Amino acid sequence: MANDLTKSNGGTLRAVITSDEVKARIQEVLPTHLKAERFLRVAVGALTRNPKLAECTQPSFLRCLLDLSALGLEPDGRRAHLIPYGKDCTLIVDYKGLAELAMRSGVISNIHADVVCENDVFEYDMGEIKKHSIDFRKQRGNVYAVYAVVTFKDGTRKTEVLSRDEVESVRKRSRAGGSGPWVTDWNEMAKKTAFRRLSKWLPLSPEYHDALDRDGDALDRMPARAVRTTGSVLDSLADDLEGGPIDAEAVDVGTGEATE
Repeated sequence: MANDLTKSNGGTLRAVITSDEVKARIQEVLPTHLKAERFLRVAVGALTRNPKLAECTQPSFLRCLLDLSALGLEPDGRRAHLIPYGKDCTLIVDYKGLAELAMRSGVISNIHADVVCENDVFEYDMGEIKKHSIDFRKQRGNVYAVYAVVTFKDGTRKTEVLSRDEVESVRKRSRAGGSGPWVTDWNEMAKKTAFRRLSKWLPLSPEYHDALDRDGDALDRMPARAVRTTGSVLDSLADDLEGGPIDAEAVDVGTGEATE
C-alpha cells in the first residue's frame, strides 16, 4: 500500500503525507477515536522537529504511519517514535504506548511500573507485592529490582518482578543494549521489560500483540551500526522533546510550521 501511495503522488515526503489520498487511506485504518487530520498534523510535526525523517524513503515512512494507524497511536515522540536510520524510517513503540494499548482492552483499570532501590521498603511474597514505600527525603540508593503490576476491573491483580540481574540479561541479549535508551534511560527500559514480560499473561487485543511484535525488537533487527546510529538519534530526539510532546493543534498540515 505504501508503495502504491508513493507512486501515485510523488513529490516531497511532506507533500505525499498531506495528500488527500494518504489522508483517505489513513482514515480507513484509524480507530474511531482518532481523526486522520490530527494524525497527519502530528506526523508533519515529527518531520518538522526531526528533519532527518525527511530524508527517509517515502515507502518506509508511509509504512510506519500505516502501522501506527492500525494501532491507533500517534507518532508524538512520547508513546511512539519515528526513528530515521539512513533512508529507512523505523517505528518504535515505547512503554507508554504499550500501556495505552493495554488499557484499551477494557478489562484493566490501572497499570503501574517502578524500580526498587536499596533504601526502599519492598515486600514481595507468593507473587504479590505486599508493600513498596519510598522515602523521598533521602537517597533511594541503587536499583536492585523492577516490577509491573496490572489491576483488573474486578479488583484482581497480576504482577511481574524482575531482579536487576534478570533485566541486565535481557539488555545484554539486545543488540541495542549498549546504546540509546538502554544507556540514557535504563530505568524506563527496565520498566518496559517488566511490563512486556507481564503482558504475555494478559488477555489483550491482537493490536497490542501486533505492537509487541513490531517493537519486539525493531532495534534488534537492525545491523549493529544501525543500532549505534539510532541510539544517537534517540538521544537527540529526547533532548528535542524536553519541552513537551508535539501539539497537533499547533502545526499546520500544509506547511508543517508552528501556528500561533
